Amino acid sequence: MSYPHASVSSRLISWLIWPCIFSAGLAGADFAFKSSAPLLWFNLVYLCVVAVIAVFERLMPYEKTWLVQDGEALNDIAHTLLNKGAVQIAAAIGALFPMVVATVAQPVFTSPVHLWPDHWPLMAQVVLGLVIAEFGLYMAHRLAHEHLSLWRFHALHHSVERLWVINTGRFHFVDSLVKIALSQIPLYFIGAPLDVFLWIGAVTAFIGLLTHCNIAVRTGPLDWIFSTPRLHRWHHSRVLAEGNTNYGENLVLWDQLLGTYYNPPRQSSTDIGITGRVASGFWGQLVQPFSVKGYRQIIGRKPNEIKASVPTPASKETASISIPAETYSE
Repeated sequence: MSYPHASVSSRLISWLIWPCIFSAGLAGADFAFKSSAPLLWFNLVYLCVVAVIAVFERLMPYEKTWLVQDGEALNDIAHTLLNKGAVQIAAAIGALFPMVVATVAQPVFTSPVHLWPDHWPLMAQVVLGLVIAEFGLYMAHRLAHEHLSLWRFHALHHSVERLWVINTGRFHFVDSLVKIALSQIPLYFIGAPLDVFLWIGAVTAFIGLLTHCNIAVRTGPLDWIFSTPRLHRWHHSRVLAEGNTNYGENLVLWDQLLGTYYNPPRQSSTDIGITGRVASGFWGQLVQPFSVKGYRQIIGRKPNEIKASVPTPASKETASISIPAETYSE
């Protein structure tokens, strides 16, 4: 792995990349949402951010070996555009999965109660919505690591052995459905407006790109607030005690409160992946979790064999398996 050490200017750039790209993405989102075609313009902004990140991945990579092609790029793109997007009625739109669901569902959903503080400034409403939605995202993510019935779908995301901007959206559609349900439904019930859903979608889109970026960024105090590349690399670690942490999608608030925050004072892991095996093609990866054979391939061993080898607390720190940490029942 590498960090830019050559000059003061390169170190300064490494500090500025994350906040500058994130801020630029949000500025572009603001322009898009005020336009006559918000989803179209947001997609263009999103693609521009992808291109900028891809350039910086080449110029100053965190891990140089992650620049080597792994043969999964087309599958990663397919999962982003077709798999995850189709679930949210956005197969042709790519990046706007939660936004499209909200655009379709929010106007026709009648909340039984209206607790939403409409009188607040929009930015305050977005922050409140983000905290509420983040709890659902956190729980969906944590449950996917703690229950084999959900891990079989989430393992697809963890099966990559390098992190880069293109595999940000590598999710099974069932995994995406659970996340959407747990994060968006509470907001519908308390009457959150469409603008809040759109802004939450924008924040999630850009932080998602940045958490997977293979750029030698320095995030320092931002690690205490946002899900950053540093924290997400620990989450992808093969080591059980490292990988079952940092579940936050955008914020690490709930990780901090619920004891799953992990950020030791050393460079984050580059040994990522799972010990099970996912199918080699997009359609194979899509159907694999639904068969007994595919289920066992993903887990790596049969459930009863996994139960027999669950690490004790004393050995947890050195365990190197990539299956749910806590719950092994079906």
